[in-house]
Amino acid sequence: MLELARGISQWAHGFKNAVIFLFNTGEEEGLTGAHSFITQHPWSSTIRMAIDLEAMGIGGKSSIFQAGPHPLAVENFAAVAKYPSGLIIAQDLFSSGAIKSATDFQVYKEVAGLSGLDFVYTDNGAVYHTKNDKLELLKSGSLQHLGENMLSFLLQIASSSHLLKAKTMDGGGKPNHDTAVFFDILGQYMVVYHVRLANMLQYSVIVQSLLIWTTSLLMGGYTAAVSLFFSCLSIILMWIFSISFSAVVAFILPLISSSPVPYIASPWLMVGLFAAPACLGALTGQHLGYLVLQRYISNIYAKRKQLSPVIQADLIKLETERWLFKAGFVQWLVLLIIGTYYKIGSSYVALVWLVPPAFAYGLLEATLTPVRLPRPLKLATLLMGLAIPILVSAGIFIRFANVIIGLIVRFDRNPGDTPEWLASVVLSIFIAVVICLTLVYLLSYIHLSGAKTSVVLSTCILFVLSLAVVFSGIIPPFTEDFARAVNVVHVVDTTGRFGEKPISFVSLSSITPGKLTKEIDQVREGFVCGRHKVIDFVTFSVKYGCLTFDETEGGWNESDIPMLDVVYDTNNGVRRITQVAIDTKRSIRWFLAINTEEIDDFMFKADSMEVVPADGKSSKDGWHIIQVSGGKNAPTRFDLTLFWVKKTEPNFTLT
Repeated sequence: MLELARGISQWAHGFKNAVIFLFNTGEEEGLTGAHSFITQHPWSSTIRMAIDLEAMGIGGKSSIFQAGPHPLAVENFAAVAKYPSGLIIAQDLFSSGAIKSATDFQVYKEVAGLSGLDFVYTDNGAVYHTKNDKLELLKSGSLQHLGENMLSFLLQIASSSHLLKAKTMDGGGKPNHDTAVFFDILGQYMVVYHVRLANMLQYSVIVQSLLIWTTSLLMGGYTAAVSLFFSCLSIILMWIFSISFSAVVAFILPLISSSPVPYIASPWLMVGLFAAPACLGALTGQHLGYLVLQRYISNIYAKRKQLSPVIQADLIKLETERWLFKAGFVQWLVLLIIGTYYKIGSSYVALVWLVPPAFAYGLLEATLTPVRLPRPLKLATLLMGLAIPILVSAGIFIRFANVIIGLIVRFDRNPGDTPEWLASVVLSIFIAVVICLTLVYLLSYIHLSGAKTSVVLSTCILFVLSLAVVFSGIIPPFTEDFARAVNVVHVVDTTGRFGEKPISFVSLSSITPGKLTKEIDQVREGFVCGRHKVIDFVTFSVKYGCLTFDETEGGWNESDIPMLDVVYDTNNGVRRITQVAIDTKRSIRWFLAINTEEIDDFMFKADSMEVVPADGKSSKDGWHIIQVSGGKNAPTRFDLTLFWVKKTEPNFTLT
């Protein structure tokens, strides 16, 4: 940002708009820095567009993973960026809640109603938020990539006379204009088009596909309809077997490895552990469908008795192969219909995997003459049909592999709350889904080729070798550079009765799935691991962890313990009101949770200055949560006024 400020200052004389560089903290504490700027700074009312620079890892390309709601920003970026990178599928996942996170862009978009762009680094996601998140991992090329793209964009947008007014949402929180679909092709070119055009394209393809299928079935009659049914059955079996084979491995990993996620430090292991069985399962499932369909077509040909048995057997296999290939069209057509119905921006993926293969098949294979006998599928059909889908989709799968690894390192947000195998099962299902989606056309070629045995054998060898590597421990799940995320907290528990001495202990837990056995063996500080004590840290809880009481009496004294004193507690017969004085002593980062079932409203002051007024509160899971994060001179004395909903005892927790 400093280099960008220096760079654009050379051309600022031609700007029609000012550029504000906002350096703010408090993002991890609840987006408080961005929120403070938007709600309190006098400049906030002048802002027309917001650009957020984020990270879910360190290094690699800085890609757009949220854009809009207005398409102006992403359109200008695509027009001038030297190496554009961005995928609307990331925005769809983020909006769906699949990625449990938030960025400052949410504040700019939802609180201020601004449009803009949200950029993110995703490489080396496994080290994100760990001690291994080191500057050396941020390569100069990554900074150069972001800098060149951003410099071009800022020069373009700052000189624009078309910036919109700040509010881009209507009263219901929906965009009051058309949004955009965007994706890049190998980081060299970015495609951007409006959702209205996307809907027109998708509806057009859906209608034409349904018409073609209807015509084909009417010409083929009952036989064609049943053949289509059995070919679709092969798709269903392919998905079932692929997901099952891959998921079984995920269940096995905790039993044979020291970690249920042994691939963190060596992501290539995922190919052998999950992709290989997923491929084998997909081929197995489709082959079962192939055999069922072949038997049905054999019965049809047996009634004709016009050809010699040898020729007839070959024709049966060829027709079966063609139906399996065409079943891929049905798979992607169904996904396109679903995506279009639910207005999913990334439905373009289904479009590019449906149209080019269907066009190639229609050009090189199809015929409107039912008399013509089936022929072997041409290799040119496969190459022509898959060239564009692979070109458009390759970046998606590569980038999301990095993101998923990063998410798995932080999968168990409440340590011990999920089964050990769950993270690997989620990953295995994702890989199996990608295999089924992308290999559906290719697999139809294998059943009649001489490569079937070789493919099965090589896949099995790859799987067995990967499993052996994990079982033997030759490749450790974690290394010095890719360690698991471990939280170490010195807890002083003051929740006992009044006058009792606080309990002091050290809690060790991990948001990465798996036991802490190896870590405890290295530490050797008297830790005992298990589920014997659930520790509630207000914003998260530890259900599995390790505790030690050894030498934990030092490093603190009772005068450092935050105090809550009831100043007054009145009940006028209509409403009970309690005022509490809070002295956090040395604590400058803390949470206060207030139970909404007992407290109807509250008012919060810092050094006698009102920070949170009464009325207009929102809650999360039945709690009002106040998060405070300050510097060395931050206030430590607060006043809290509670307005009760019923006659009960106070219930609040300070951490």
